[in-house]
Amino acid sequence: MQPGKAKSVRVLIDAAVRGELSDAQARQLYGHGSEVVALALLAASQRIAEQGTRIAEQDARIAELQTGPQSGPPSPSTPSGMRPIYTKPDTPKRRKRPGARVGHPGKRRPPPNRIDDQRVHRLKRCPHCNGRLQRCERTRSRVIEDLLELIQPVITEHIIHRDYCPKCKQHVEPVVPDALPRATIGHHLVSLTSWLHYGLGVTIDQIVDILSFHLHTRLTPGGLINAWQRLAEILTDWYEQIGEQAKQSTHLHADETGWRVNGKKHWLWCFANDRNCYYMIDRCRGSPALLKFFTEAFDGVLITDFWAAYESVEVADRQYCLPHLLRELEKVDQHNKSAEWQAFAKKLRRLLRDGIRLRKRPDFAPERYQSRIQRLKKRLRILAQDNHKDADTRRLTKRLWRHREHLFTFLDYPYVPHDNNFAERQIRPAVILRKNSQSNRSDRGAATQAVLMSVYRTLRFRGHNPTETIANALRAYLTTGQLPPLPD
Repeated sequence: MQPGKAKSVRVLIDAAVRGELSDAQARQLYGHGSEVVALALLAASQRIAEQGTRIAEQDARIAELQTGPQSGPPSPSTPSGMRPIYTKPDTPKRRKRPGARVGHPGKRRPPPNRIDDQRVHRLKRCPHCNGRLQRCERTRSRVIEDLLELIQPVITEHIIHRDYCPKCKQHVEPVVPDALPRATIGHHLVSLTSWLHYGLGVTIDQIVDILSFHLHTRLTPGGLINAWQRLAEILTDWYEQIGEQAKQSTHLHADETGWRVNGKKHWLWCFANDRNCYYMIDRCRGSPALLKFFTEAFDGVLITDFWAAYESVEVADRQYCLPHLLRELEKVDQHNKSAEWQAFAKKLRRLLRDGIRLRKRPDFAPERYQSRIQRLKKRLRILAQDNHKDADTRRLTKRLWRHREHLFTFLDYPYVPHDNNFAERQIRPAVILRKNSQSNRSDRGAATQAVLMSVYRTLRFRGHNPTETIANALRAYLTTGQLPPLPD
């Protein structure tokens, strides 16, 4: 075929593959003979097959993100809530008797501290034969604790005197400490409803129903949101104190999850330990968001997963989550059956489990088992230095070598765990609230979310009654003009 003719045929075939062939071009292609037509049909068929494969892979990825993998066992990293119920195994029957072992002391609900009312019950006749009863002195006591059948709100009218000050040349009046300025609902109601929403994850409509039907208090969703936003602005000082105390702690867990603010993609960050829980909602998932919280070096142990952004934080030491690494091994096992990978995964599992088993010993102390800890770290360095041909093995080997100094940190500090489950458990209430309430609709709502969730989780860790603590704090704030320090 001549060069000019071959070029024109190539242009026609490309147009046919792209789906842009016109009627005149189709007739021109047909005029070049059956061989050229067959070549064009083969090229178009191959292009159609490639497009079908690409679309099928894209649909499979979307379905996996929504409900987990469509075929085969689900990925170990797929959350339980995203797996269809029919793919989960049946729960095995209980093989042992429920309750404590024989000989252990029983656990019962403790009796109440007071008795508000006392009632005497006595039969007049026998309930079986309707015969007369012979009176005895035998009695038994049964204590029942219940709520009032009709719970009514307490409505108080405050008569406020306004007097004139000749010196200031203005009218003055006393401060009412039982409610915020211009508010018609008291501190206990504001703290209770905000705790139900941000502390327990109850939706706003459900709170309105609880108030209307059970507490006989009528409020609108807009009134609740306005009260919560004013409460969050007052408690911002506590929110900042929680962040500062978290950054001064000996260890800190960190994790993040997706969030939405007015429909736009955001991220909810969580920094927590057994005394503090700090939430932050930011547009970024990378190091800029972390550097907003860690304004200076963290003089403690940061416990995270393997997300690369955490490496931007300057810390005294780190601990990476070992269950994340073990789940990665399970995920690769599903598609990689090579002998090289199986041998590597077996060695790595044994190494990690040896370290976890050592930490769980009742008499564990870093000084006591220092030689064994050093042997574990040496085994890790040797395993990370091996050369492999398998792609998955090389990838995991690079990760081990890059993080070799921070996989067994939990063996050097007794208060540091080997996993990041604590941060994930603190993220879980926010995820449930996100599912029920669809995140936030404004930046002010996101700020309210972060402040109140941080305050309520922190108060819970420290053993305080959230509604009573916040109501007393608001009363002190209105009386003195300053918020009291965050309770310890």
